[in-house]
Amino acid sequence: MNWIDLTNFGISCAGLIVAIIGYILTITSSYMERISRRFFKIFFILLIIYISSNLTEQISLTMLGYNYAFLSRTALFSESLFSSILMPMLTWYLLRCAGKNPWKNRIMYIACILLMVYVILLIITQFTTIIYYITEENIYHRGPLYPVLLISPALLMLLNLIALIKYRKDLTSRQWRAFSVYLILPLVCMLIQMCIYGFLLIAIGTSISSFFMLIFIITDNMEQYVNEREENARAQASIKVLQMRPHFIYNTMTSIYYLCEQNPKKAMETIDNFTNYLRKNFSAIAKNGTIPFKEELEHARAYLAIEKVRFEGELFVEFDTPHTNFRIPPLTLQPIIENSIKYGVDPELEPLYISVQTNETNNGSEIIVIDNGPGFDETSNTADDNREPHIAIGNIRERLNMMCGGTISFSVRDEGGTVVRIWIPNTDKRQ
Repeated sequence: MNWIDLTNFGISCAGLIVAIIGYILTITSSYMERISRRFFKIFFILLIIYISSNLTEQISLTMLGYNYAFLSRTALFSESLFSSILMPMLTWYLLRCAGKNPWKNRIMYIACILLMVYVILLIITQFTTIIYYITEENIYHRGPLYPVLLISPALLMLLNLIALIKYRKDLTSRQWRAFSVYLILPLVCMLIQMCIYGFLLIAIGTSISSFFMLIFIITDNMEQYVNEREENARAQASIKVLQMRPHFIYNTMTSIYYLCEQNPKKAMETIDNFTNYLRKNFSAIAKNGTIPFKEELEHARAYLAIEKVRFEGELFVEFDTPHTNFRIPPLTLQPIIENSIKYGVDPELEPLYISVQTNETNNGSEIIVIDNGPGFDETSNTADDNREPHIAIGNIRERLNMMCGGTISFSVRDEGGTVVRIWIPNTDKRQ
C-alpha cells in the first residue's frame, strides 16, 4: 500500500465511524418525529453498507491482490449502487419537510428516472470496459467514458439543489442549513474526485454531511418539541382560566350590584380593579414567554382587591416584595393566591391571612406565599380529593420548569396553613 491507499483507507474508516455514530444517535434520540427517525435509520444503514463496500473494495484491491477480482467487482458495484440510492431518498425527505407530497411531485419522478438511468449504466458497466473495469489481476482502471457514470448523481444533486431553492420558504432555517450542507459538501468532493485520480473523497464527504444534516434535523425537532410543550402548557393555562372565569365573574358582578346602592365609590373602584384583572388575564394568556414579576404582582393585587370586597372582614393580605427585578411565567402567583382563598376562606373558621414575600438569593429569586388556611397536601390524591388544585399546581410547575427552569414546593406550617415557595434561577433574570 502506498500513501494514497493509506489515505483513502483512513478516510473511509473515518466515514464509517461517523455513519455508525449517526445511526446510534438516530435510534437513541427522543426528540425526533417518527417519520424523521425512520428516514435516518434507513439512510444511515444504507450509508454504512455503502462505506463498508468501499472499504471492502479497497482491502480487496490493495491487500488481497490476485484471485480477488470478483470480490472487488462485487464490492465496487455495491458501493456504487447504495451510494446512488441516498440522493433520491434525500429528495423524498426534502419534499416532505417542505410540506409536499413526494409521490405527487414532478421533482421526485425526475429523481427516480435519474436513479434508473444510473443503475442501468452501472449494470452495463459490469460487461464493458468503457466506464471502469477491474482486470483478472484485480487491478482497477477507469475507462474513457468514466465521467458519464457520474452525470446522473451530479444531476440528482443539482435537482435537489433546485428543490431546496424552490421550497426554501417552506423549510425552517435549520432544515435549510441541513440540506444545504448535505448537497454542497458531497458535490465538492465529487468534483474533486472527478479531476484528481486516486483519492476517494465522496465517502467521507457523504458521511460528514449526513451527520451534520442529522444534527440540524434533531435540533430542529427538539426546538419544535419544546415549543409544542410550551404551547400546550399555555393552552392548559388558558383553559384553566376560562374554566374559573364564569363563577368568579358571577360573584364579582353580584358584589358590584349591591355596592352600586350601598357604596357607589367602592363599586367604581371594584369595577376598575375587575377591568384591570380581566386585562391582565387576557394579556397573560397571549404571552409566549416570561413576564416581569411586577406585572404578575399587579395581576394578583387586582384579583385580591376584588376578593376583599366579597370577603370583607374574612380576608387579609400583606405584601413584603422589595425584590421585583426578575421574570416569571404569567399566571403563576395569582392562581396560587386564588387557590389559598378558594380553600381557605370559610365563615366557620378564623379570617384568612395571606402573606406574599420576595427575596433575592445568591443564585436566583424566591417568592413565598404563606396562609393560615386548612393546609394543602400536594401528595394526597385519593378518590375523595378535589383534583382541581392538583391540576393547577401541575400546570404551574410544568410552565415554571419549561419557561425559566424554576421550581415550586409546598410545606405545611406548624401552626396551620400552607407555605408555597417558588424559586426562579438567575438565568431568567432581566433588567
